[in-house]
Amino acid sequence: MTELRVLVVDDLPFMRQAIREALSDSRFRIVAEAENGEQAIARYREIEPDVVLLDIVMPVLDGLTTLRRLRRIDPGSNIIMCSALGEQAMIVRAIQLGARDFIVKPFRPERVVSALERVALS
Repeated sequence: MTELRVLVVDDLPFMRQAIREALSDSRFRIVAEAENGEQAIARYREIEPDVVLLDIVMPVLDGLTTLRRLRRIDPGSNIIMCSALGEQAMIVRAIQLGARDFIVKPFRPERVVSALERVALS
């Protein structure tokens, strides 16, 4: 299987570390990280990752706004939302805006990998 390149976007360093650990033995390679939506958009334009793991609640530019802008830049982008907010309305809104999946924090490492696998296969 080919290696897939991932952009991880989360304002919390320990969450980015948890995702790095979750993906350490997978075919997914983190090629960039961002702490907010503005950084995420800049990194996306630079590296054009295969998949983006995107937090919803962040400073500067929140996840839903970032999702909207990334989808405008690349309508075929593969974005998986991550958030501690397990609210049904937030999940539905993210999916309506084009998110491919939604991971609720705290997550199990295998949930992150399975979400990425599902998006990679579709």
